[in-house]
Amino acid sequence: MPKLPRIDARLIYSASESDANMLWATRFFAPDPFIFILKRGRRYLVMNDLELDRAKSQASVDKVFAYSGYQKRWQARGTQFPAPALILCEVFSDLKINSVEVPATFPVGLADELRKMKFGIQPAADPFWPEREFKTPEEIRAINESLRAAEAGIEAGIEGVRRTEIRKDGYLYLEGTRLTSEILKRIINTAIMSRGYVPSHTIAASGDQCVDPHNQGSGPIRANTSIIMDIFPRSQKTGYFGDITRTIVRGRASERLKHAYSCVARGQEIGFRKIRDGASAYDIHFEIVNYFAGEGFPTGPLDGRMQGFFHGTGHGLGLDIHEAPSFGQRSKNTLRSGNVVTVEPGLYYQEMGGVRLEDVVFVTQTGCRNLVRIPKFLEV
Repeated sequence: MPKLPRIDARLIYSASESDANMLWATRFFAPDPFIFILKRGRRYLVMNDLELDRAKSQASVDKVFAYSGYQKRWQARGTQFPAPALILCEVFSDLKINSVEVPATFPVGLADELRKMKFGIQPAADPFWPEREFKTPEEIRAINESLRAAEAGIEAGIEGVRRTEIRKDGYLYLEGTRLTSEILKRIINTAIMSRGYVPSHTIAASGDQCVDPHNQGSGPIRANTSIIMDIFPRSQKTGYFGDITRTIVRGRASERLKHAYSCVARGQEIGFRKIRDGASAYDIHFEIVNYFAGEGFPTGPLDGRMQGFFHGTGHGLGLDIHEAPSFGQRSKNTLRSGNVVTVEPGLYYQEMGGVRLEDVVFVTQTGCRNLVRIPKFLEV
């Protein structure tokens, strides 16, 4: 095999508001791309003048350089508007860097320009920061705070549904107005935003819409049908997510839906019991799949679409809503102490609707600890 070039440093060029790798490395929110370099344990930023002083006071780095200082070097040579590659050329010269490791998401055009200037650019496999899988006490606190916001949203949604009137047309009415998914999402999102958290793509789907697990829901909501509320707010302060799902019915659930709900709750309990340091995420997932099949809920194509339990049992949670370790049918991961993962089995069938329950657990040496406090129940 060819010998890989020596790596002098690690480089990220992105906006931390949208790139969790950058936010994790710097603990600094910025809406526009900036430069981060890690060399021999020291962290450097190159910031525009707008963000320079804020980065110096807020970012968790050792040194912050002014982007404009490097611009002036090129302007003195006759290049009025130097591109980021030229700025990086100067930074690399100052820091004695010839080759860097970058995330797989690094801009291709920028990588090509740097290679033309004879710098080595080596993409790293995900996860770029493997340490992100192991949450610190500070990160656990941040996730817990986001889960409290998610709980507030869930509770507001349940209370809104509970207050509805079931009328003869089979629909739910809230204060005289037919309840819709849009109204229910507004109730949920208002509760989340009032706590300083940002809701995004909140799911409040009912009936057959639930059979598409990521269908956000639309239109009026009927009585006696499943309503899935999946809520994942992000903290504006820390960037960490919460993620909780509950399924409820206003009125009477069918016997099949009750059975499905009971099985999904049992599937969660299988996950809670099996999750610990060293456990196979793949094995846990398929133990739940096989349990469902034994209870009369098989998974696979039916009437031209997937039905049953056809998504993963869970995923890592942190600065990304979905991050390592993955936890499902395509995952060969071994769970480790310090991981924070969701546990969210579900069952979805046309005409029955859908059921999903989701909690978040912290993996320990001997088991796991559920970080979610709110109860589970079906009929309201």
